[in-house]
Amino acid sequence: RVPSKISKDLSLMAFLPNLCIPTVSNKSFEVEKKCDLTKERKSFYGGAAFVKPQPQVTDCRFEHGITVSLLAEKPSRQKSVERVKKALLMTAVKTPFLSNGEIDIDTYDKLLERQIQDGVDGVIVAGTTGEGHLMAESELLSLIGHVATKFGDRLVVVGNTGSNNTSKGLKATKEGFARGMDAALQINPYYGKTSEAGVLRHLQLLLDQGPGIVYNVAGRTGQDMKPSLLLKLKASEGFMGIKECSGNDRIAEYKKEGVQCWSGNDDQAFEGRVASGSGVISVASNLVPSLMRRLMDDPTASDLNASLQDLINWLFCEPNPIAIDTVLAMTGVVKPIFRLPYVPLNAQQRQKGLDLLSKVPASAVVGTQRRVMDDSEFVLLDHY
Repeated sequence: RVPSKISKDLSLMAFLPNLCIPTVSNKSFEVEKKCDLTKERKSFYGGAAFVKPQPQVTDCRFEHGITVSLLAEKPSRQKSVERVKKALLMTAVKTPFLSNGEIDIDTYDKLLERQIQDGVDGVIVAGTTGEGHLMAESELLSLIGHVATKFGDRLVVVGNTGSNNTSKGLKATKEGFARGMDAALQINPYYGKTSEAGVLRHLQLLLDQGPGIVYNVAGRTGQDMKPSLLLKLKASEGFMGIKECSGNDRIAEYKKEGVQCWSGNDDQAFEGRVASGSGVISVASNLVPSLMRRLMDDPTASDLNASLQDLINWLFCEPNPIAIDTVLAMTGVVKPIFRLPYVPLNAQQRQKGLDLLSKVPASAVVGTQRRVMDDSEFVLLDHY
């Protein structure tokens, strides 16, 4: 039984070993409601994409303005592994903000509902697109807990708990699993780079904590993890596969070795799916989820893929997530609020994006508004 009030006293955690306990403020918080949810989604290929009965939960409100649910029991790790393996389309979901700098959780939930409606299998919570690197650890973990317990019956939940600091990554990954995420996104040490032996040890320790997808993005880390290194991780029990940004040739090499891959490049995702059966962890699916779903499910969708290339390339005209943050404000689904150092696209870039959107069926685009917007409408936050 979950008591009607739970204090912050960390000693209480010893008496509630099966609960996913969030980090909370000094104020106690009230149990609000209970629910029991079960959901099944089918893909175009037929058959269940995943089925996950959700255990009974009790919703609790705590700091950062986020409502999280306490799970009566932690999710089965084996079920999490099975769900992740079946997820072809996962969205690196954008995190919207309020003018006070906090996460706009109501808008976040609406974004996820649209992702579910359009057939997305899972989400990366607080990834680079979701600006997890601009969050306090407690904020990131609170968001993971909220998504896992409110949407975990309908979406695979991958928390971005990786770090270039091994100790910090271990702590965040343990906490993320305690809050119910299915898997973690793990990255090699960036900025303070290490040797290949150091990278290997770093990732092995993190994968020992539970299911993990290793993220190779040399453009951000400055260090390309080659197959000769990453194939050594196959022996790790937690190794789920790789989010690979170096192209489809590399993905094909991994697939020959039986390693599951998700492309990190929206422009190459369709060709990779057809050639190697790989999925995608997508930025574009924030904006056009149903079309990215079709690219994953329909091997004859080459015309659709070709028609989306200009829009996808525009989404990366500046470092991600600048364009996706800007366009979702232009379509009216998020407030035009940026946490620095990110700033919106300039007016000329915004007009180009609007022109490209006009070529996409309106029903496929997230948001009903179409505005270039004035520079004065965007709010830049330097403290959050």
